Amino acid sequence: MTNINRRKFIITTGAAAAASILAHGCTSDGTASTNGESPAVAPAANVSTVANAPKVETTKAKLGFIPLTDAAPLIIAKEKGFFAKYGMTDVEVIKQTSWPVTRDNLKIGSAGGGIDGAHILSPMPYLMTVNDKVPMSILARLNLNGQGISVADKFKDLQVRLQSKALKETATKAKADKKSLKAGMTFPGGTHDLWMRYWLAAGGINPDQDVILEPVPPPQMVANMKVGTVDTFCVGEPWNSQLVNQKIGYSALVTGELWNNHPEKAFTMRQDWVEQNPNATQALLMAILEAQQWCDKAENKEEMCKICSGRKYFNVAVADILGRSQGNIDYGDGRTEQNFPYRMKFWADNASYPYKSHDIWFLTEDIRWGYLPKDTKVKELVDQVNKENLWKQAAKALGVPDTEIPQSTSRGIETFFDGVKFNPQKPEEYLNSLKIKKV
Repeated sequence: MTNINRRKFIITTGAAAAASILAHGCTSDGTASTNGESPAVAPAANVSTVANAPKVETTKAKLGFIPLTDAAPLIIAKEKGFFAKYGMTDVEVIKQTSWPVTRDNLKIGSAGGGIDGAHILSPMPYLMTVNDKVPMSILARLNLNGQGISVADKFKDLQVRLQSKALKETATKAKADKKSLKAGMTFPGGTHDLWMRYWLAAGGINPDQDVILEPVPPPQMVANMKVGTVDTFCVGEPWNSQLVNQKIGYSALVTGELWNNHPEKAFTMRQDWVEQNPNATQALLMAILEAQQWCDKAENKEEMCKICSGRKYFNVAVADILGRSQGNIDYGDGRTEQNFPYRMKFWADNASYPYKSHDIWFLTEDIRWGYLPKDTKVKELVDQVNKENLWKQAAKALGVPDTEIPQSTSRGIETFFDGVKFNPQKPEEYLNSLKIKKV
């Protein structure tokens, strides 16, 4: 039986999700929304002066984001005018309080007062398609790397770093004393949950038996560690950096050390919105791809961080975002590194392209931990949700060189920090090789 306490989502995120549904349960004219479908669209029109802009069916879209550095492409596309450049003049980029709220607002759609698309944990569109029966489309990957696993300062003497086995004896004793260690992650079955689980299991710690996994909204991770609600957590930036700056804990590792250039967030839209608005979908993609290119340039990092740090976006000090965005890291335990190889990437190394092989790994891990049925038809599901063909279409319209457009939907065999390899053509072989699993 899993130790995730589904009844107690820290800092009342369950209540926040319910409040969101209540607040957005009606359409703007006051009539009840009977489904989450997007409103009827107007005829296509070219409202942009840019020659390669598509004739959009609508200029409007509501996009959600969580205050995390990897949401920057959506924020920059709005603030630097890239959405408007391609005809999407009425895009709203709306802060969400947690991943469950993001999910619930996607379920009801903009017609019900929710959202049409979002910056999202890469596995979530699949979990929504299967478990919530709301078909979603992944249109782009937003970034590689850029997450961290942090631990409280009380564990510094153990030198808990890349190898979680340094924590195993402490976890075993805490469990025996009925005071099990609590590990924070952001959403069951999401990327942070999977990184935390992989790290623990690689060190012989069963994440479902030896510790308690607690879902915590990203902006509240630091506060929860400060009051002792969690002992370790996995989250994206800037929250690991903020933890170090406030001298509450330290980063045991960044997730690129677990899996170099790993996929992380995605840009998703409701499938019905994509089908009703193919040109507007391309316009959104073109804007986001251009924003990713902009965000990846060294000369733009400081401006990116200043924009994102603002109250309507992250509401944090620029210093909490800037260092790691520039590739400089202070782990908080005496280790520092300049130009470290595991920095967050928005465009370099095909960061934006949604490889299907990566989604196969996410689904295999969600099967591993019981979030999806063992008989899930992985390839069929990936083909349904992953719209890499639309990414390529937008990239070509944007003028992206052929050398920057992957020719294969697979990045090939992936190797993790513990030597384990994942062959996307043989996911069952990978799953069978893992010692600790729920399935």
